Amino acid sequence: MKMMLGVAEDEDKWLAEGIAGIQHNAFYMHRSLDSNNLREALKYSAQMLSELRTSKLSPHKYYDLYMRAFDELRKLEIFFKDESRHGVSVIDLYELVQHAGNILPRLYLLCTVGSVYIKTKEVPAKDVLKDLVEMCRGVQHPIRGLFLRSYLAQVSRDKLPDIGSEYEGGDDTVMDAVEFVLQNFTEMNKLWVRMQHQGPGRAREKQEKERSELRDLVGKNLHVLSQIEGVDLEMYKDTVLPRVLEQVVNCKDELAQYYLMDCIIQVFPDEYHLQTLETLLGACPQLLPTVDIKTVLSQLMDRLSNYAASSTELLPEFLQVEAFAKLSNAIGKVIEAQVDMPIVGAISLYVSLLTFTLRVHPDRLDYVDQILGACVKKLSSIPKLEDARATKQVVALLSAPLDKYNDIVTALTLSNYPRVMDHLDNGTNKVMAMVIIQSIMKNNTCISTADKVEVLFELIKGLIKDLDGTASDELDEEDFKEEQNSVARLIHMLYNDEPEEMLKIISTVRKHILIGGPKRLPFTVPSLVFIALRLVRQLQAQDGDLVGGEVPTTPKEIFQLLNQTIEALSSVPSPELALRLYLQCAEAANDCDLEHVAYDFFTQAFILYEEEIADSKSQVTAIHLIIGSLQRMNVFGVENRDTLTHKATGYSAKLLKKPDQCRAVYACSHLFWVDDQDDIKDGERVLLCLKRALRIANAAQQMASVARGSSGPVTLFVEILNKYLYFFEKGNPQITSAAIQGLIELIHTEMQSDSTTSSPPSDAFFSSTIRYIQFQKQKGGAIGEKYESVKV
Repeated sequence: MKMMLGVAEDEDKWLAEGIAGIQHNAFYMHRSLDSNNLREALKYSAQMLSELRTSKLSPHKYYDLYMRAFDELRKLEIFFKDESRHGVSVIDLYELVQHAGNILPRLYLLCTVGSVYIKTKEVPAKDVLKDLVEMCRGVQHPIRGLFLRSYLAQVSRDKLPDIGSEYEGGDDTVMDAVEFVLQNFTEMNKLWVRMQHQGPGRAREKQEKERSELRDLVGKNLHVLSQIEGVDLEMYKDTVLPRVLEQVVNCKDELAQYYLMDCIIQVFPDEYHLQTLETLLGACPQLLPTVDIKTVLSQLMDRLSNYAASSTELLPEFLQVEAFAKLSNAIGKVIEAQVDMPIVGAISLYVSLLTFTLRVHPDRLDYVDQILGACVKKLSSIPKLEDARATKQVVALLSAPLDKYNDIVTALTLSNYPRVMDHLDNGTNKVMAMVIIQSIMKNNTCISTADKVEVLFELIKGLIKDLDGTASDELDEEDFKEEQNSVARLIHMLYNDEPEEMLKIISTVRKHILIGGPKRLPFTVPSLVFIALRLVRQLQAQDGDLVGGEVPTTPKEIFQLLNQTIEALSSVPSPELALRLYLQCAEAANDCDLEHVAYDFFTQAFILYEEEIADSKSQVTAIHLIIGSLQRMNVFGVENRDTLTHKATGYSAKLLKKPDQCRAVYACSHLFWVDDQDDIKDGERVLLCLKRALRIANAAQQMASVARGSSGPVTLFVEILNKYLYFFEKGNPQITSAAIQGLIELIHTEMQSDSTTSSPPSDAFFSSTIRYIQFQKQKGGAIGEKYESVKV
């Protein structure tokens, strides 16, 4: 560090001395100019320019010194233009400055006078320019030579014999201008490349930094070439590009090759690039393996795709020159030539080519699949990617078609798409699968054939089964739930109006999700069941079966398929969910008038209740679900219905807690009185259920009194009273006003009892019920007449 500080301090001192020398000699030069003393002015200007002979300064410091001298040379040029002041013709002056003692000051002065000489138009500009560019060969020191030639380019750029220029010459005038710039560019590039070898013991990193600081001096020549009006496509194709690329390839320098290729792409028109693709791309494999050619090619493809996007009329040009084929071939050759190219570099090239293709040829899916196939070939030696950067590029490659087409169906037609995904590690594979599902949901895409579903589920297999022995237990619980819920939502996006094809889709989904393992089934099976039930109802609406095919073809056989599927879920175990699905299937079978199928589903539900559901809260929920589903059934004959209702009432009375028993038993009353079914109106059994519920409620009060010294609130009695009112209004002859009156009085008695615990919610519930009765009495009509005898 101390050494570096010392060098920096020395450089600052040398720079200050150089600037002082320039200022000192410039002072006497100006005094000579003011007195129109040409010889003295030349002497001091030569001494001033001698300060540029130093080898002690870094490029950055040397630039500061050069700019001081440059400013003074501009003033000297103004003096040279005014022949009346110094009394010497420009021709003589051009000869005179060639006698300066040292070559570097001599050439700076020669360039300055040469600029004035060209302006006189006494000789063709091409002759003077050729003379100057040749004489500048006399300075071969890299830094001094670069700045000298940069000065030559600067003073001559507005004096080139271009078309339309005041210095335009004969027929070959443009070629003369091009030849001058190319020659200066070639020599500058040689000097720039040579910098890496100058000075012993210099650190490589420092050399590259210094060279990088000077790259624009070389690149400005290419910019000048691009500004020459006479350089049309033909000249660019035949002369300019081949000569520049020859220098780029032959210099054998990593920094120069990368920078100059980038310059070519940036400074010349897109139209020229398109028409000279083969020549430009042909140079890429010849570059050093260490050159970052992927960035260069990416920038080229980006420019070309922007060019194509600027007008739809340009597309025929791209097709005519076979841009895709040439770019694809060039990328293949570069990857083949650079055997040590990291995998991330190769994939990033394919990403750029795919981006180009999607923008220029969005309708050519064969191009997209070809790129994916090339990527698969490159990844063939790597079973699973471990490089994070390469993985990121593969995700970008796979995401591009989704972003472009907003339609996963398009991606499903790409045969190489899943083959690329296979090379992702398990974690990234799942991330990509989530991207695919999110794309489907975002764009509301419907997957309508079994073949496409097969491909889709192959793409998202990382979500629907464990990969390579990775157990789902190892996954983050929240992430796992999000993934499986996404799969469940995806299943609902699979639909076809044709029942036969829809059945194939269901069979395909079932095949995949049943191998998902016990943790996944509770998320995915319900969605499968519901899309199958949707098909059943569709068939029922059409009043027919499917025709042909080897898959189940009738609603009954679909129910068999569902029975097997839910059975797999019940063995997970997830009995509560399985029970709900059995009941859903039973209701669908009811709609299809399949009594035995519906009965079988109820049987499975009761078996689950008996053998698998042990938690008391789960039992309460389950028995209410069974009662509710059974109440809606109209397909059963007397025998089957009696069997099922008997089971339901029996299990209701066996619940653990008395309040739960009571509520389940009075809910069973609805099994014997269904409004829209005249054959299910058994008032007597309704009354039996309600009386049984009353006994259980009374027992609950007594147990509470024994256990806690108070009988608790009267909520259960009020609930039963409301059931009485319901059936009373429905016309059940067994429910009389006297029974209602007696129950109201019972509740009043209980509420006034010292052992009863006051409960504001229960009191409010009872008060609301009484107000309802009063309202009905006041309202009159048939219902009001029924309530007349009830005293409240």
